[in-house]
Amino acid sequence: MLPIQLIPYFQYTVQAVIGVLLLALKSWESGQRGFHGAAVRVDPDSRVTPWLVAYWFMVVIRGFRHAHGMLMRWYDLSGIRSLGDAGEMEEAAGYVSCLGWKTKIIQWVLIEPPISRYSIQTRRFLFGVPSQGRSRAGPFSRRSFPV
Repeated sequence: MLPIQLIPYFQYTVQAVIGVLLLALKSWESGQRGFHGAAVRVDPDSRVTPWLVAYWFMVVIRGFRHAHGMLMRWYDLSGIRSLGDAGEMEEAAGYVSCLGWKTKIIQWVLIEPPISRYSIQTRRFLFGVPSQGRSRAGPFSRRSFPV
């Protein structure tokens, strides 16, 4: 059984990451661009930066895109289209809406069902890549440099 409350190599829980991304979407809906609005709305002791929120956003979008076919078995995702880089916020808003995550304070009870279903069915994490899924020939391995 996977620890579905966690994202591999993340210091923060899935609930914290999704909560901050909901703040980012709320800022975007009010006309703000970038991720600064979300970063300043969390506890300063959490050390969340706009760059970190942008990174989380990309990891979550990739997870949703990768799991889209499987999630369609349980949720109506027919209105979600990948619009490329220009439409990633709209795409994220679509997933959030379809999964019922549009609340002021996101609770684990709302987040857990799609993550559990996906993890049980595939034996993979919905968000992030664990060490066994990463390439052994990383950017600094001997094989990545010409000999």
